[in-house]
Amino acid sequence: MALFQSSSTSLFLLFHIALLSTLSLAADPTITFDFKLSYITVSPLGVPQKVIAVNGQFPGPLVNGTTNNNVVINVRNDLDENLLMTWPGIQMRRNSWQDGVLGTNCPIPPNWNWTYSFQLKDQIGSFFYYPSLNLQRASGGFGPFVINNREVIQIPFAQPDGDFVLLIGDWYTRNHSALRADLDSGKDLGMPDGVLINGKGPYRYNTTLVPDGLPYETINVDPGKTYRFRVHNVGTSTSLNFRIQGHNLLLVETEGHYTVQQNFSSFDIHVGQSCSFLVTMDQNATSDYYIVASARFVNESLWQKVTGVGILHYSNSKGSATGPLPEAPSDIYNQWSAMNQPKAIRQNTTASGARPNPQGSFHYGSINVTDTYILRSLPPSTIDGKLRATLNGISFVNPDTPIRLADLNQVKGSYKLDFPSEPLNRPLRRDTSVINATYKGFIEVILQNNDTKMQSFHMNGYSFFVAGMDWGIWSENSRGSYNKWDSISRCTIEVYPGGWTAVLASLDNVGIWNLRVENLDRWYLGQETYMKIINPDENGETEFPPPANALFCGALASKQQDLGNKNSAVSIFQGNPNLFLTLLMAFCAAVLVFS
Repeated sequence: MALFQSSSTSLFLLFHIALLSTLSLAADPTITFDFKLSYITVSPLGVPQKVIAVNGQFPGPLVNGTTNNNVVINVRNDLDENLLMTWPGIQMRRNSWQDGVLGTNCPIPPNWNWTYSFQLKDQIGSFFYYPSLNLQRASGGFGPFVINNREVIQIPFAQPDGDFVLLIGDWYTRNHSALRADLDSGKDLGMPDGVLINGKGPYRYNTTLVPDGLPYETINVDPGKTYRFRVHNVGTSTSLNFRIQGHNLLLVETEGHYTVQQNFSSFDIHVGQSCSFLVTMDQNATSDYYIVASARFVNESLWQKVTGVGILHYSNSKGSATGPLPEAPSDIYNQWSAMNQPKAIRQNTTASGARPNPQGSFHYGSINVTDTYILRSLPPSTIDGKLRATLNGISFVNPDTPIRLADLNQVKGSYKLDFPSEPLNRPLRRDTSVINATYKGFIEVILQNNDTKMQSFHMNGYSFFVAGMDWGIWSENSRGSYNKWDSISRCTIEVYPGGWTAVLASLDNVGIWNLRVENLDRWYLGQETYMKIINPDENGETEFPPPANALFCGALASKQQDLGNKNSAVSIFQGNPNLFLTLLMAFCAAVLVFS
């Protein structure tokens, strides 16, 4: 009984001994984070506003992992509304239970904890996380997520002298609740009030457009060194052109895949996309240099204020940045030229990714397509008296009971497996219609943008090969223009208004996976669906079972236990059974020692 009379300090030490034992004995280490989402007041554009912070930070902290790490993130919801955190680009192999969207998860109620637990299986690269519900990302809650190569896998460039994260995005001084009310009333969100870089407003490059006293981002560098810049568009709906005055951007990675290395003077980054550049400090530092993220594919003369400006400061700089910003691309009315940049992105087929085999060892161009889906988006229309956005004429309605949870608990009528493979000539409708995808099939998805705005589409659970893009209406003859050798693989791709983008994906990841537009206004209005991918021959071995801490809602709400008062240690155990077993063994051993 001596153990039970010992101090709390001894028990705390025992817990950490067990934790370290788990990390050292397990095949793949576990990294653990606590996230508390709450409101804070900041004034990035000079107007005090309530934003969503993670652990009091806006933007949120870095999640820094390595290939195959196990990740445990205990999320505390201190907001006044439901919450889900999503991790786009993290593939959640066989584990869509951790994906953090309404088709797969019940939301975390206010004042509750919930723990996400997943593995960074066979992945590397630059990503970001954010809250997925009800336009909350428009108020913050986002942060960077980096997956480093294992030491045994070489990166395809010299080790940079430093690593910087830039979260860029359009920004409204109205919070997400006000933006949501505008959409609910049938209004457009209108022009953003500015662009933030790492949660900060623009450097005062123009005394008319930029008020005095705004905090701005400064990146401190040394001459002659080369740095990696991981740039993410975390905004609401605006494509941005990124550039650094006087410096080339050497593109090396997009969302977890190394690219053929090419220099750009500026680069378009669309909503939800992530890119890595190497930038060499090869200028004479007569002054600081502008870092710019400006609105793209809009009437830029009217959108001048929608520009984020930071400062690149050499350690031997001789003065502040002055003068006009570096010019944005002038091809806004030359649609063919604008599309040349994304078409030029190619996969580095000789580089190793998460595994030692080259990225080009998967010969996607020689695989027969098993299913083709043509997904057409249109400008928002009124359906049942409400403004809605559609794919193939269907505006998605989130199920009361998440899809796979409904399956396993025999809840009928939660959704329909009848999403059409092409646009149908019928009235627009609201429905919970899901793609019945084929496990281990090879799917071709044509994203046809008949809307008037640039859109970005994201596929959870997968990366896809960007086989082709062009203007006009896709036809079967368009396949003749596909790149079948070294297309870049990524998880978020732009689709130009009046154009199409074709992607190919190998459906080897079982689960329920969201396919959506990343532009928050269109997503909120229903422009999404899900792919249901189930192994028909499985005996409970392919897909992970629901986690022990699964939340229940909808038709299963009566099964829910109150998790609001559970502490983070209990949540960690629920998400990490290996840790629980290790601690239990350590506890039993200690009982024997002290008895």
